[in-house]
Amino acid sequence: MSTVLLTGAAGFIGSHIRAQLEARGHEVVAVDGMIPAAHGPDAIAPEGVAVANLRTADIDSMLRGVDVVCHQAAMVGAGVDARDAPDYAADNDLVTARLLAAMYRAGVSRLVLASSMVVYGDGTYTDAVGATVDPPARTTEALEAGHFERYLADGTPAQWALTPESAPIAPRSYYAASKAAQEAFAKAWTLETGGQVTALRYHNVYGPHMPRDTPYAGVAAIFRSQLESGMAPTVFEDGGQMRDFVHVDDIARANVTAIESTPPGFDAFNVCSGQPITIGEVAAELCKAIDGPDPVTTGRFRPGDVRHIVADPARATEVLGFTASVSPADGIAAFATAPLR
Repeated sequence: MSTVLLTGAAGFIGSHIRAQLEARGHEVVAVDGMIPAAHGPDAIAPEGVAVANLRTADIDSMLRGVDVVCHQAAMVGAGVDARDAPDYAADNDLVTARLLAAMYRAGVSRLVLASSMVVYGDGTYTDAVGATVDPPARTTEALEAGHFERYLADGTPAQWALTPESAPIAPRSYYAASKAAQEAFAKAWTLETGGQVTALRYHNVYGPHMPRDTPYAGVAAIFRSQLESGMAPTVFEDGGQMRDFVHVDDIARANVTAIESTPPGFDAFNVCSGQPITIGEVAAELCKAIDGPDPVTTGRFRPGDVRHIVADPARATEVLGFTASVSPADGIAAFATAPLR
């Protein structure tokens, strides 16, 4: 069994990883910065979790006796506006750089890194014969007119396709840019040190103890918060945005799998359910599970939003031996009454 330094250990995903690691007999050195965006104001760390701001903390002392690092601590979500940019860079990129430097000094050579589907930007599209294409970006004028798809030159909608790990890195937000930079720092570190880094590109994660409705919360939690307030979930665009929703228990299991058998060098993997579902269907399933009000499809839009982004799960299965076990149908129905943070 390994000794694992787990950052973000009190968070939504980190707490599930900690539980699974301890259940398998691993020793966990649990650390969390307890930032308000993730935990709310004046949150108290769970028992056994040390509170430390990794921008400035003594990371070297945390690594004594550690075999592998599982780095979940991050500022997540779309944020509010450009004023969030320095915090994304500091909490995600500066912290990762400090962690990698400390690992080098301590002789710790293995890292499992929480990355994200957002590094792919707009995802993958094909034309009518299946050739990969890069259709023009959606314009504000088209969105205002209710034309939400990305369209080919002949005016027909481009078709979404599964996005493999080999797809171009094309971040569209400060958060996405920070995750791409984390991967770049980690890859450079493996080339220089001979270390091992597995970057897990999470798709839309949901499950028990997810943060409630904040600018940094996922859409599933926002729908849940609306239902708890007696309101119908409000769905942007036409609800046809295709995504992959993956349960937090599967995310935790993917991390444990990578911790117990970290591939050599740098490698990245999609972590997803492999069962695409639309945003509108997620809202409808949550409402159905609790006999709540039907979702309201608003036609509203956010100019920077991606229309479709769906993962190819094949490499995670082939190389890591990971396949998700919770279907969206079962998981979303259970999430309708699961406790939130």
